[in-house]
Amino acid sequence: MAVLRRSKLLKLSAIYEPIQKELSEIENEFRSISESERANFPNLYKMLSHILVGGKVIRPTLTLLAGRFYNYNRAKLLPMATANELLHIATLVHDDAIDKSDVRRWRETVNKLWGEEKAILLGDYLFAKAGEFAAATENLRVVKLFAQTLETISQGELKQSFDSFKLEHSRENYTERIAKKTAALFSMSTETGAILSDAPEKSIQILKDYGYNLGIAFQIVDDILDFTSSEEELGKPIGSDLAQGTLTLPAMLLLERYPENNPVKKLFQNGEKQENVKRAIELLRDSPIIQECYALASDYCTKACRNLGQLPDESKREALAELARYIIERKK
Repeated sequence: MAVLRRSKLLKLSAIYEPIQKELSEIENEFRSISESERANFPNLYKMLSHILVGGKVIRPTLTLLAGRFYNYNRAKLLPMATANELLHIATLVHDDAIDKSDVRRWRETVNKLWGEEKAILLGDYLFAKAGEFAAATENLRVVKLFAQTLETISQGELKQSFDSFKLEHSRENYTERIAKKTAALFSMSTETGAILSDAPEKSIQILKDYGYNLGIAFQIVDDILDFTSSEEELGKPIGSDLAQGTLTLPAMLLLERYPENNPVKKLFQNGEKQENVKRAIELLRDSPIIQECYALASDYCTKACRNLGQLPDESKREALAELARYIIERKK
């Protein structure tokens, strides 16, 4: 498998190295967004300073890496990469408010500090700001794609909300949901990078497919780590998705494997939350289900990388392959 070829996993910093200068400029842009509100709107400044920090910046990385294969138009790629990360952060702010989460990335959430109403409004502000950066590319195709992706993500969030604490889910339902919530933004990140670098249509499709399949793999691994990692590694409580009524792939397979006396079923039927989440975690960690989920995520990474050989420049292709490998082997 191409993405598992090397024996030693690269750190994200090594994968980011070719575009580190641009990523630093995005961080500077985030600081500028916060600073622009310091004098006139101190409360907004505090909220922005709290949320516009840290993270893996995988989505802007995808845009910048995808934009390296042809005409690397830095003036257009940078605002688009910034837009993609702002859009992602906005979805996290809304997610935390909807889920009433207190902690993310080892820090208190916006809704914990300022309340759900203000968190939702901040998320709206970030969506608008992301749209502003997307418009700065002056590329109508990209702006339209940004709007369509925001629509798709919103649909995914609504579907998850309507389906919470429901046991009747198929694997197809799960894949559709994470395609809308996670893969859509990954796919947009790579597709916009390709478009803004004047890539031929065939290469745009290859990079779009890479982003989509990588996004599916990323979310599957996220859902695995929600059961197998620790609170210290994740920066939030483990089993939180299940506790909030979201049926992810590991929990779905647990239901299939143990249809009777199942802690997931008990939880969704108004059972004791803490006890049943703990029991589900124990069962999953002692079963082959986790490895089955990793195998599926690995298959999606293979799909992501299968056509990269048709793109120019092996070293640039290798960065995308290494990122896919990192997605599978990451621990947080």
